[in-house]
Amino acid sequence: MASIADANKKVLDFDEQLEAQDEFFPTLKLLDNDGKLLDKAAYKRSELTDEDLVEIMKKMLFSRQLDIRSTKLAKQGRFGFFAPTAGQEASQMASAYAFGKEDWLFPGYRDIPEIVDKGWPVWKAILWSRGHAKGNEFTTEDGEPVNSWMPQIIIGAQYVEAAGVALGLKKRKEDAVAYAYTGDGGTSQGDFYEGVNFASAYKANAVFFVQNNGYAISTPRELQTAAPHLAAKGWGSGIPSLVVDGMDPLAMYLAAKEARAWAAAGNGPVLIETLTNRLEPHSTAGDDPLRYRTKEDIAEWWKKEPLIRMRKFMSEKGIWNDEKEDDYIAEVDSYIDDQIKIADNIDKQKISDFLKNTLEVPGQVMKEQIEHFESEGK
Repeated sequence: MASIADANKKVLDFDEQLEAQDEFFPTLKLLDNDGKLLDKAAYKRSELTDEDLVEIMKKMLFSRQLDIRSTKLAKQGRFGFFAPTAGQEASQMASAYAFGKEDWLFPGYRDIPEIVDKGWPVWKAILWSRGHAKGNEFTTEDGEPVNSWMPQIIIGAQYVEAAGVALGLKKRKEDAVAYAYTGDGGTSQGDFYEGVNFASAYKANAVFFVQNNGYAISTPRELQTAAPHLAAKGWGSGIPSLVVDGMDPLAMYLAAKEARAWAAAGNGPVLIETLTNRLEPHSTAGDDPLRYRTKEDIAEWWKKEPLIRMRKFMSEKGIWNDEKEDDYIAEVDSYIDDQIKIADNIDKQKISDFLKNTLEVPGQVMKEQIEHFESEGK
């Protein structure tokens, strides 16, 4: 039995504390880079069927094609702000597969694919990027509401918003959760801590994702914080926190599924740090990743990207092949073509429209401005 003196000595051993932090967060992983299953028990626990695997693969492929097409549109000047998603398909789409229509999504600006997955038409996503008012209508093609907040531009602010909705879901005793995504840079913001702490204090129905892709624009993760694991920041608020291989679709789904079940049962929130990588620029607004990364580093991460390992795993199971993939990509491209046409044919906004959308009840001066611009056809 340890003596008080031994216990005190341990308490004051700062080096040991740092070492313990570094070692206490093993990474959840089910697939290696070659698509080999590492943990049969965990895979069984996921309860994923072959049909589920195909759906997850399709969602990741959809995200990749949306990334490719959006980047091309941005280069043509036909897209507004766009944050590439290549490399984060498992972190985003495999995790999102664990949530249902009744759950509320709180995305960052890099999380457009998750909103589209909930039924938001791509043409509205295009208009959102262009700053069009219709891009802020979160409804399906049929006018049904999509349980998603707007893509948050303010870094980390979605955590505070998610915490509030999560508490509302708990008070209503709904079998639903609020789930939010931010990047590693988001954990350096005050809103991150406030949102997690609030949700923790009230045991709200929330699942928080930190997509640790290594960079907050050009700032590497090691310069943002001395914390050896971003998941440890969840511990600071007293909630279960874990680290997951964000390039592993199976691990991402399992972690999200278990976290959702825990939160929906009224146990409080969970924080999930996903180790992933942004393989392209931070955004299409002039960022050059080669100013702060090397070609060799990026090339190594491309070898670990989620589509490769999922493709190999499913091919080994006999449920996926190149023909199926090519057919699906052609289907996605055709859909995106149609969505681009819809976006391009929406009436352009006028100055009077901007004024009308500013206040629900315009004042006298604004009414005069609206009348003035409308008289000029603007």
